[in-house]
Amino acid sequence: MKFEIAIPKSAITVICLVQSDPMLVVYTKMDGRLEEIGRTEVILNSLEPLWITKTMINYQFEIVQPLVFRIYDIDTKYHNTPVKMLNLAQQDFLGEAFCNLSEIVTKFNHSLSLNLRNGSGHALQGTMTVHAEETASSRMAVEMTFHCLNLDNKDTFSKSDPFLRVSRLSESAVAIPICKTEVDDPLLVECFDFDASGNHELMGALQTTIAQLENLYKSKAGANFYSKKGQKKLKGQLFLDTFQEKVQHTFLDYISSGFELNFMVAVDFTASNGDPRTPQSLHYIDPSGRLNSYQQAILGVSEVLQFYDKDRRFPAWGFGAKMPQGPVSHCFNLNAITNDCEVVGFEGIMSAYSSTLYSVSLSGPTLFGPVINKAAEIASHSAQYGNNRYFVLLIITDGVITDEQETKDSIVRASDLPLSILIVGVGNADFTQMRTLDADLGKRLQSSTGRVATRDIVQFVPMREVQGGQVTVVQSLLEELPGQFLEYMRTRGIKPQPPQHASAPPAYPPPPQL
Repeated sequence: MKFEIAIPKSAITVICLVQSDPMLVVYTKMDGRLEEIGRTEVILNSLEPLWITKTMINYQFEIVQPLVFRIYDIDTKYHNTPVKMLNLAQQDFLGEAFCNLSEIVTKFNHSLSLNLRNGSGHALQGTMTVHAEETASSRMAVEMTFHCLNLDNKDTFSKSDPFLRVSRLSESAVAIPICKTEVDDPLLVECFDFDASGNHELMGALQTTIAQLENLYKSKAGANFYSKKGQKKLKGQLFLDTFQEKVQHTFLDYISSGFELNFMVAVDFTASNGDPRTPQSLHYIDPSGRLNSYQQAILGVSEVLQFYDKDRRFPAWGFGAKMPQGPVSHCFNLNAITNDCEVVGFEGIMSAYSSTLYSVSLSGPTLFGPVINKAAEIASHSAQYGNNRYFVLLIITDGVITDEQETKDSIVRASDLPLSILIVGVGNADFTQMRTLDADLGKRLQSSTGRVATRDIVQFVPMREVQGGQVTVVQSLLEELPGQFLEYMRTRGIKPQPPQHASAPPAYPPPPQL
């Protein structure tokens, strides 16, 4: 998903005593290094420049994308030099500002005001406003219902089992299977005879466009299929029973209109993690500051999701530990000081996790059901009073669950709620059982009563299989979350809230009063 970053206004009056010729340079920060991604034009003799040049950047929900904006006063003798050729070391530095891309796109109008600082980090009185626009080419989707007549029978002793596949034809004539397409893209509609072995036999194909399909629907006529190479016209025909265009809102349409992702976390405190006082334990707190696997998962996910949660108060639970002077609990608050399930910020989660390690006794067994039910209870309660909050539960565990069927039942019930579940497996346990909870293979979970989950809400990632690769654990965990969010909103007909526009100033001053 690409964004255009525009900087409509920057007031830098206090930085300099004379008129400046400002230019802005945009950087992204990767692994601690700055990478320049764009420069604006130079605005002559202005203390309140309104830059027009935009910078393109790919928005990635699953990572934190730090941005740095630096303003330079361009010396007069370089005014005829192309901005890309300018040596910034030869220009006067006026100030800089910092933010993350997610801080911009979560605002109602995709605009964020930032305070400028000097090179030493001291605050200046100047400010700048950054605006982002999503460059998605179209939000239109088309829903169609097909039926066919007079298809050839491809089976000798029984009738064929036909199904349709719709593909978009790329510029190189490669057919790419799709769910939706742009209006003018050519489409390839293929009809196959299903075979359980996977060797489906082509019964016919035709090339068309969305516009032609719409005309087909309006005329109630049929379009003939053709043989494999399009040489022979077949008697089989394709008909459209329904054709409906509708707006397909994007993930950021919802987020920028006030929808939230509310983060929750549950930590495994079972004895299989090992004694927290020994370096071999998965819960060992290293005095040098090196994070253990639990801390890495908490920090990585919460750093990304915190910008989508307005109050940044996160419910945090533990499970599988023996309470002081009490029994084993499979869902207890990490915040023992106030006995409130919520903590403030990811710093609060990290602090509550560390203190809990030394106040409880690691025990067992490993049960997911109670914490999933608790998260589902919060999501269900919230849904009764509004539909602009979606909940994300992170479960970090080291072992095999002993309540597999109860967990499946809880997940199937929760699939109707605004809730997604992220599971991180730490350590070297066999996590084969966990993969059954993640319906990535296309088979949805089924409860003990035979009820099938309405959607896939679980993403499982074993940390050891991802560490050291190009994609981080956090990226693997969060990559499906926007899709799960959209599926919930779209299937329930929930639309983004209309944008809030500030009242515009009058184009001309009002006439003087007599």
